[in-house]
Amino acid sequence: MSAPAAEPARRARIAVSAGFAGQGFAYATVLTSLDGFKDRYGIDDGQVTLVVLGVCLMAALGTVVADRVARTAGGSRVVLGAGLLIVAAAVVVAAVAPVFAVLALGFAVYGVGLGMVDAGTNMQAVAIQREYGRSLLTGFYASWSVGGIAGAVFVAATVGRTPTDPVAVALLAGTLVAVLAAVGVLRAGWRVTVPVHADGVATPDESLALPVTGRGRAVVPWGGVLLLGLGVVAFYIADTAISTWSTIYLGDVLLAAASFAPLGYAAYLTTTLASRLAGDPLVRRWGRVTVLRAAAIVGAAGLVLVVLAPGPWAGLAGFAVAGAGLGVIAPLCFSAAGDLAPGHADAVVARLNVFNYVGAVLGGVLVGAIGSTSSLQYGFVVPIVLVVVVAILAGRFGVTRHADAPVAAGAGA
Repeated sequence: MSAPAAEPARRARIAVSAGFAGQGFAYATVLTSLDGFKDRYGIDDGQVTLVVLGVCLMAALGTVVADRVARTAGGSRVVLGAGLLIVAAAVVVAAVAPVFAVLALGFAVYGVGLGMVDAGTNMQAVAIQREYGRSLLTGFYASWSVGGIAGAVFVAATVGRTPTDPVAVALLAGTLVAVLAAVGVLRAGWRVTVPVHADGVATPDESLALPVTGRGRAVVPWGGVLLLGLGVVAFYIADTAISTWSTIYLGDVLLAAASFAPLGYAAYLTTTLASRLAGDPLVRRWGRVTVLRAAAIVGAAGLVLVVLAPGPWAGLAGFAVAGAGLGVIAPLCFSAAGDLAPGHADAVVARLNVFNYVGAVLGGVLVGAIGSTSSLQYGFVVPIVLVVVVAILAGRFGVTRHADAPVAAGAGA
């Protein structure tokens, strides 16, 4: 990292870390408030499932918007800042919604913001990592985990102590955090200097670019994107399955006490955070491929322990081991995406980001569907298979960049 760029890059790293944390906090406040929405509007699990599915679909649309905005002069800094402001506005709508229809509208808007923030955080993180010249992605994701844990704890601490009707006051904390994060990103987020055509569309540095067509659109290396997409889908299927079904699994299948059952997800979040804090130093020492393969093996082992667990404590240990491995898979996939086509990293990241929601839908719906027809125990076999495939293919997650692109630090085995 050059000396003149050091201070701007440092400020951008702090601002984008706050963006990750703000997103995690707001997401956790919304997710952990779903049960309260059921009581407030008299809706059932089926309607909640449809709302969550709608959020995923709108998030995919938000990713498309992010791709378009990232190609303008403002770049991914504006994508992330605007996405956080949309999330903040949507949370307000959800907090004050007088009827379920307005709540659903708020969640639709939230989905668009979610897609923009997910894409924007990864775009900014990849750009900053390239400027530093060393692995930083898992550290950014650790900030998300900290924000998510803080949001969940905040909601738990305020349940029964703050009004929920006519305004869900606790949710407004998510709005405040998202707005503050947006201000920080818009002020200090990473700015990429690129030439802009008269039509307002930015064109990346041609010395780093893949061929472009039309209005500065990149020719995306879809083979590499699909490979990395497998890793992203594998992570989000496992992650959503655990976040959605771990408490029910421990309680209904392993017969854990009501006070014990939520600890499975808590253990998973804790070890996920630990793995992300350790991930970047491990990548710098051992390389992305080695760390990714070891992480996938550990994650799969944890899920196997979950499936074979004879009782609640073994199940709890399984979720903890799973988090210790799974936590670094998604950030390392996005890190690899930054090497596919450095001159068009934003375009690659935007397309890879769509796989987040494919995995989220499959993890929430497919695992539950298998559980409803047989046993939830068998539902966790699906993520095991996918994570094992990631371990087998890990060697291809190292040097996947375009032949003319420079090598990013920590990219190879």
